[in-house]
Amino acid sequence: MKAVIFEKSGLENLKISEVKDPEPGHHDVVLRVIESGVNPIDYFVVSFIPVQPMPHIPGAEIYGEVVKVGEHVKSVKPGDKVVVYNRVFDGNCDMCLRGNEELCRNGGIMSLITQGGWAEKMIVPEKNVVKVDLEPSLAASLPVAGLTSYHALKEAGASLGKTVVVFGASGNTGMFAVQLAKKMGSKVIAVSRKSWVKDFGADAVVESSKVVDTVRQMTNGKMADIVINSVGASVWDISMNVLGPRGKLVLFGTLTGGEVKLDLSKVYSLHSQIVGTTGGTRAEIAELAELCKDCKVKVYKKYPLEEAAEALKALMSGDRDGRIMIKV
Repeated sequence: MKAVIFEKSGLENLKISEVKDPEPGHHDVVLRVIESGVNPIDYFVVSFIPVQPMPHIPGAEIYGEVVKVGEHVKSVKPGDKVVVYNRVFDGNCDMCLRGNEELCRNGGIMSLITQGGWAEKMIVPEKNVVKVDLEPSLAASLPVAGLTSYHALKEAGASLGKTVVVFGASGNTGMFAVQLAKKMGSKVIAVSRKSWVKDFGADAVVESSKVVDTVRQMTNGKMADIVINSVGASVWDISMNVLGPRGKLVLFGTLTGGEVKLDLSKVYSLHSQIVGTTGGTRAEIAELAELCKDCKVKVYKKYPLEEAAEALKALMSGDRDGRIMIKV
């Protein structure tokens, strides 16, 4: 089969090679990869994060069709369409036993500590696949973009009557945070220069320079109950400024930097909470497969496997307006 591989970090080292088709173990599933969402984690994997094994296949967000199963596999069969829950987990540690497989003490992320899915076929444990009935680009967006936002909103307690401010609302995770917060009953203020975000359910779309005044007006001065910051340091101060009493600031991205200055008095005087999240649980991706049947995904461009390096460059380009996908 064809696969995107690299033997040394760097976009210039990505190449297409023929590799051996995977054969399933007793509890494994082999997928024909259909589509993959391209995310910052993929850029970091190729560019500088230490990974294993080598040579390495990147690709963390995968949608495909089951083509072969191990003899003990019961939940899926050839022909089923599935997404891959991309966390390696043992199921035995305290985190797994409480349902937080994303925090497994002996685990990690597929495509970092295992081969990824930028290939014609991919092998994964049965426990890591979830059946879906969604169009390909939406399905391929659930394991990272959708799940990360959903988990963050659940951790923050998004619900009817809450006001949620989403920074980076036109980004991979942001477009899902807007839709999912609205589905949960919240009022959503999207911070973006892209007007199309309004069509994803936002009650208001504003640029960062106007967000404080907009939130104040739309909440009668109460400010936000929940702030989603997937961007990092560049919007840290303004994220804190729109947060109301007992509000929660949820973080899961550092694209613009991870070091900030924190005024502790602002945190304790408002009883604020700063919540870090990463990924999500197996249960949540199964929930998403149902909850997101009518979700939208804006795709900017699709690339073939042979142009994986160009896809990663496009991901980090300021011209990008929507998701970058790899169509296998």
